[in-house]
Amino acid sequence: MTNVFPFAQVDVFSEQASYGNPLAVVADAERLNQTQMAQLSHWTNLSETCFLLHPTEEQADYRVRIFTPLQELPFAGHPTLGACHVWLAQGGQPQGDDVMQQCGAGLIHIRRDKGRLFFCAPPLRRSGPLENDLSERVAAALDLSPSDVEAAAWVDNGPGWAALLLKDRQTLLQAKPDYVALKGMRVGLVAPVGEDGHGFDFEVRAFSAGGFEDPVTGSLNAGIAQWLLGDGIATGDYITAQGTLLGRKGRVHVQQDSGEIWVGGAVQDGITGALKL
Repeated sequence: MTNVFPFAQVDVFSEQASYGNPLAVVADAERLNQTQMAQLSHWTNLSETCFLLHPTEEQADYRVRIFTPLQELPFAGHPTLGACHVWLAQGGQPQGDDVMQQCGAGLIHIRRDKGRLFFCAPPLRRSGPLENDLSERVAAALDLSPSDVEAAAWVDNGPGWAALLLKDRQTLLQAKPDYVALKGMRVGLVAPVGEDGHGFDFEVRAFSAGGFEDPVTGSLNAGIAQWLLGDGIATGDYITAQGTLLGRKGRVHVQQDSGEIWVGGAVQDGITGALKL
């Protein structure tokens, strides 16, 4: 017997379709078990595939499970915004002003603002300075010298991110990852852009545990924002660019509001249809 599921592929953190980070979303996913979800995520071969489900917590508007081709994640940023966009497009009505998403990391607040979606950055599961020997090993694995690194910290809100703050954008763009030497770590790089008219304040790169560079990464940008703002490295709202070397134009907007950090961007429709299994 063939089962049919609503299916969408959207482009997240992009003002222009095909320049952000693609995401597959499967709705009405109660009929799928975990093995089927994992297999579908492996088949789409995107960085993440999401499955929309009925919530099990009263405050939540919907529940989402997030899979990479290799594993399930408790939280990820671009799947959070992409899943919300699809849920709203399919007629979802939030209980309050904000959308409340349930995921493995708990309840995530999502709000709409001037055509963009923003999620409230979840608490960091691990924070604080990266150990010196680990920071040096990670820098070497990225073909960076210790003098290129201004600071290093854990910015883990679920996926396990560590991040290095580099001295400038050029150094960041020249980094070359050795994924074997990284030994499965998820590592982010961030650098200030300076006042040169790019239209954004920081540049970010993200190296996944799967051995590839991620185009635009919400969870990493959320963790980095908590670090930069918490340590006074960034002092107000800012915009980050990501995906430059991959031919993308990812833009992540970071806002502060009453002590909370919100991370957001635009979501573009790509493919809508039906998935037959």
